[in-house]
Formats: sequence, structure tokens, C-alpha cells
Amino acid sequence: MQFDQPTADHRPEPGGGPVAVLVVTWNSAAVLPEFLASLPEGMAGLDWRLVVADNDSADDTVELIRSLAPDATVVQTGRNAGYAAGVNAALAAAAWEGGFRAALVCNPDVRMRQGCAKVLVDALGTGAPGDARVGISVPLLYEEDGRTLLLSLRRESRVTRALGEAVLGNRRAGRFPRWSEMVTDPAAYERATVADWATGALMALSGECLEACGPWDESFFLYSEETEYCLRARDLGFVTRLEPAATATHLGGDSQVSPRLWTLLTLNRVRLYGRRHGAAATAAFRAAVLLRETSRALLGRPASLAAAKALADPAALRATPGP
Repeated sequence: MQFDQPTADHRPEPGGGPVAVLVVTWNSAAVLPEFLASLPEGMAGLDWRLVVADNDSADDTVELIRSLAPDATVVQTGRNAGYAAGVNAALAAAAWEGGFRAALVCNPDVRMRQGCAKVLVDALGTGAPGDARVGISVPLLYEEDGRTLLLSLRRESRVTRALGEAVLGNRRAGRFPRWSEMVTDPAAYERATVADWATGALMALSGECLEACGPWDESFFLYSEETEYCLRARDLGFVTRLEPAATATHLGGDSQVSPRLWTLLTLNRVRLYGRRHGAAATAAFRAAVLLRETSRALLGRPASLAAAKALADPAALRATPGP
């Protein structure tokens, strides 16, 4: 069914209601059947409702959902609106359907393991250092082979970290918090670890956090939207925490190899940094990121060559991100 955006002020119910499982799709027919089949196991122990926001898929994504998950709420945005816009549409529909106590935002190429969601939801609202509360919880993510751990925890962007990654590379620099955004310390993935942000393939958000933070920022068409949301939540006293007892497999995407997607990812990193820092710091950060992409381009990486060309063009950062 197709819903218009609700006009009333619909909010999550922090104290009760089911968990809203929010999925944004775009030509996702190839991965949907396995995702839907994995939900009962991954959501075990919870009352939950599935809400899918479809960004104008050209394949049979919507038909598959209606066939395989007839009780799901389907929101058709009518355009390729971007990931954040899809999340917002799904959140609005979930509230319109009667409210929820927490939301689970997940990619359709994620496969939760037994009881994953309950671990994440149970962690929400618990205490964290500095009088903060857990507003966002994330699981351990594994690659498609089910054994290779994905390094999903991140530190907030800084000029020194961009420089460290440019000179040393992500993984080597990641051993030193001053010099990399990526958290590579194995011990961080063996315990409940608070991070500035985490990759957004699967994350649980408390109703309290959602109410305080409001909608996701739709100006980020794809990439950096979860970064912005985690940092905004942190600013309001809600931390992001890894829960290692919760595990899932992420089939991944092609941002690492697609010049177009890697360019969008890179530009959005700089755009987000610019919103949180002054002009001089942003210019330094952009230069450090440009150094990184240029060095990778010289090693024969086409995606980095495309990103470097875009970073060198001031107009590219001012352009509206889109498909």
C-alpha cells in the first residue's frame, strides 16, 4: 500500500509498543528473500513490525515484499529519494501505524543471527560514561563468508586523522587514535565499546533518542547520513555502543570499487566536516583527504582518481548530492 506523509506530530513511544524494523530498498529484489527469511530468527524474543520504504525500484522489489511479507507496511516514496529520506518515510509510517518503542534500521543485505535484535534493543537506554545513555546500539558485523569481521567502529573526523590515513593507510593508522577514524584494535570488538559513530548497515535506535534527534538529514543522499545522526545523538547525550553479543552478516556493497559511489562517499565526508567546523579547518581537512585519494589514484585505483578530481573542483562540494 502507499502512504502519504502523516501530517500529525507522530512520535515513537519510549516506554512501550513494538520494535519497528525499518528497511530502505532500491532495486533490492536479489537480496530481499533471504533478508525476509532471516527476520524471525534475528528478531526472536521481540514484538516487531516490518516497515519498508521503497525508493522507486524498477525491479520486483515491492511485489516480493507483498508476496513474502504480506503483513509489512510498504511506503513507496515515488522517487530515488536517498537513504535518509527512506528512513524518515519508514519512521513516519511506523508512527502512523500506532507507534513503536525502538527502531531497527537495517540494509536489506544484512542477515541477523539468532537473537541479534533483542541484544541491541535491550542495550538501549542503559548508562554510559559521562551521564550519557545508549541511544544507538550496533552489532558485530561479518563479511559474507560469516567469519571475517568488518571493522565497523569509527572516530570523528579530524585533520590529523585524515592525514594519518593518507600517509599510513586506514588499517595501520587505525592503531593510533590520533591518526585514523577507523577503530582497528581487536579488543574494541570483544567488549561493549562506545564509538563516535559506526557504519550504518544495522543499528537500533531508542525511542528517546529518535524523539530528541528528530529526522535523519536528507541532504546526504547516501553516505555520512549515519555519521551525522550518531554525532548529533552524541551531542544530545546519546552514545553509540557496540554490543558484541549481537552478530550479523553484511553482504556489503560496491562503494569500494565504484568510482561514482566512492566519490559521493568522499565528498559527503568533507561536507559533513564542513558543517561542524570552520572554513580554515575544513580547507585543511579537504586537502588531507585529497592527498589520500591522490596517492591511491597514483597506485592505480580508479575510484580514488574520480574522488580526487571531484575534491579538486570546489563546485563539486557545493553541488546537491544525488543519484
